[in-house]
Amino acid sequence: MNGVHDMGGMQDFGPVVPEPNEPIFHADWERRVLALTLAMAAPGGWNIDMSRHARESLPPAQYLSSSYYQIWLAGLEKLMSERGLLTGEEIETGRATVPPKSIDRILKAENVAGVLASGTPYERPAGEPARFKTGDRVRARNLHPEGHTRLVRYVRGHAGTITRVHGCHVFPDASAHGLGDRPHWLYSVRFTARELWGGEASARDTVQVDLWEPYLEPA
Repeated sequence: MNGVHDMGGMQDFGPVVPEPNEPIFHADWERRVLALTLAMAAPGGWNIDMSRHARESLPPAQYLSSSYYQIWLAGLEKLMSERGLLTGEEIETGRATVPPKSIDRILKAENVAGVLASGTPYERPAGEPARFKTGDRVRARNLHPEGHTRLVRYVRGHAGTITRVHGCHVFPDASAHGLGDRPHWLYSVRFTARELWGGEASARDTVQVDLWEPYLEPA
C-alpha cells in the first residue's frame, strides 16, 4: 500500500541522526510493548506480515506523530480489536470490561527464549524455476497495490542488477491478508544511487533491496 510509512528516499524528513550508545529501549513501557506484541501473536493467530500491515495502515497523522513503539502499540491494539480480544473501552480505560475470551495458544514465559532463538522459517519449496539469476538486469515494476507490499516506492520503475538469489519465500502481499503463503522467488537487487535519485547523487553509492519475483520484470 502507498502509505505514509514508506518514507524511503522522500524529501523534507531530514537526515537520519544516529544516537550514540543508543539503548535498546528508552523506557520500560517500550520493553513491555515488544513483549506483548510477541506474546499476543500466539493466541491472536497473526503473523509478521499482518503485524506490519496493521502498523502501516494507521492514519497518517497518527503514524507521523508517534514514536516507534507507540506505532507498535497502536498496531497491536488494532490486531486485538479486529479479533475480539480487546474493546475500545478497554483501550481507553486500561481495564478489562468484558469476560476474557478463550484462547488455544499461549506463549509461556519459560518458552520465550527458545521461540526467539529458533525463529520462524519463511523459505518454502519452489513450485517452478527462478525467472532470474545473479547478474540479470531487472526493473522494479511500477505497482500501486491497495494492500500490504514490500515493494518500496522509491525503487518502482527503476532498473537494477540481481546480486543474489535467496530461494523461494512466503509472499508478504498474500500472507498479510490471510491468503496463505503463496511463495515466490526472492532476490537481492542492487540499484545505483543515480538510477534512483538522478545525477546529483553519488556515483559511488548503491542500495540493495530484497524483492520478490512478482515485483520484477526484465530490464
